[in-house]
Amino acid sequence: MSTFPIFLRQLLRTTAFSTALPLLALAQENAEPAASSEEEVMKAVRMHAYGGLEVLQFEDAPRPQPNDDQILIRIIAAGVNPVDAKIRQGMFARMMGTKLPLIPGLDVSGIVEEAGANVTKFKPGDAVYACLGFGTQGGYAEYAVAKESEASPKPKGLNHEGAAAMPVAAATAWQALIEIANVSQGQTVLIHGGSGGVGVFAIQIAKARGAKVIATASAANQEFMRELGADRAIDYNATKFEEVVKDVDVVLDSVAGETLQRSYGVVKKGGIIVSLLEPPDKAELDARGIRGTAFMVSPNASLLSDLSKLVEAKKLKPVVSKTFPLAEAAKAQEAIETGHTRGKIVLRVADEPKG
Repeated sequence: MSTFPIFLRQLLRTTAFSTALPLLALAQENAEPAASSEEEVMKAVRMHAYGGLEVLQFEDAPRPQPNDDQILIRIIAAGVNPVDAKIRQGMFARMMGTKLPLIPGLDVSGIVEEAGANVTKFKPGDAVYACLGFGTQGGYAEYAVAKESEASPKPKGLNHEGAAAMPVAAATAWQALIEIANVSQGQTVLIHGGSGGVGVFAIQIAKARGAKVIATASAANQEFMRELGADRAIDYNATKFEEVVKDVDVVLDSVAGETLQRSYGVVKKGGIIVSLLEPPDKAELDARGIRGTAFMVSPNASLLSDLSKLVEAKKLKPVVSKTFPLAEAAKAQEAIETGHTRGKIVLRVADEPKG
């Protein structure tokens, strides 16, 4: 399931632009200058060109240096998101304007190694998690820099692998349900893709708000969704949800296509559909007296802090289905591209600190 919503659908709709890009020429144009012998290096997964899994190279790279408003994070774990694979393929190359070689990765958790002169919230040794800037990224590495506004203290009681699974996916669920749909106690929420990266968090967040949750997923994930808190789980292969669900207040859709089309009829008048992949049809919305929107997630330190509070109150927990060592980032992306992972996939960059 996508966790960096609207970029994906907009670019896929203009995919001729994406796939026809002279990507190799772009890579040569942005080639990195040779590193000096005195430059500090680290292990990282880098792309020198856009393309298939083979462009992800595990190699030495210059260690980044923090600016005055940044922290340098020694990464313990990094999250893998579906958008990472789209970036690797070159879908956002022109939009991002990012120079190659590029270290992909948005979600990180680790220890502050250095703090810039203007940083006031963090000091070396602090455990943090962060969502790195979309234009800079850098998570598939031993070190990354983040602005103070992009990081938050790691949730207490959560290891770094769990924390690295949260920023993009959990923030997507939070913003969709809380900031856009304003889910409240007693409402009914239908979540499509309930076992995916966003869905896992969405079920828990909706329950924490006192809503009744209905979630769809494959047969293998029915009990899993109930364990997360879903009041009703629907096997989309065995049952048409629109035949058994009606009058919901909110639909959170991370599937799109036919699933979105069949969702209009289950929303009560005045309700809302929040789509992560394509804009809802205005004519359908108007005809039924319902609202609809699509959006792009924008995590920040304040939002990460709110998510941490839910984790520490034991109302939210990440689900990491599989971990890979940093050197096997290509295998991790291969797994995420299937679209059928349960919860999140995470890269292990270093051993969890003791104590």
